[in-house]
Amino acid sequence: MSSHVMRSGRHVSPWLALAGFGAAVAVAALIGGLGVAGTSGEYQSLDRPSWAPPSSVFGPVWTVLYAMIAVSGWLVWRRTGWSPALNWYAAQLVLNALWTPVFFGAGQYGLALIDIAVLWVLIGVTVWKFRPVSKVAAGLLLPYWLWVTYATALNAAIWLAN
Repeated sequence: MSSHVMRSGRHVSPWLALAGFGAAVAVAALIGGLGVAGTSGEYQSLDRPSWAPPSSVFGPVWTVLYAMIAVSGWLVWRRTGWSPALNWYAAQLVLNALWTPVFFGAGQYGLALIDIAVLWVLIGVTVWKFRPVSKVAAGLLLPYWLWVTYATALNAAIWLAN
């Protein structure tokens, strides 16, 4: 593949595009980070199941997952440009960004559960849409989907207990 990918009649540097995907994921992470600023005490005070991780686990896990999410979207973009598969990708990223402010900022555990359940479905659709384009891109989303599966169960347990 050439050093620049033709998109909409323009040549776009793949590295600039990767930076764009990284920026989009960083915005989602930043929204989430702002949503949890100063909430460690709130998380600790919740009635949580025994299998709930300590708050210190979330940052490192999400850092790795967000990097994988960015690369995944970029790999699909490199093959298709902006395509319907990336619309699903963008939709799941929006729901990802919204979950933390809903759960922590608003304390709406039931509404957060709806958000994360829909997010889980959208991640699945994104994996399904990405697979024919790039098995690697689809595979990069699987740890994210597994983590969101775990987070959905945790959200449900916290909602029921609190």
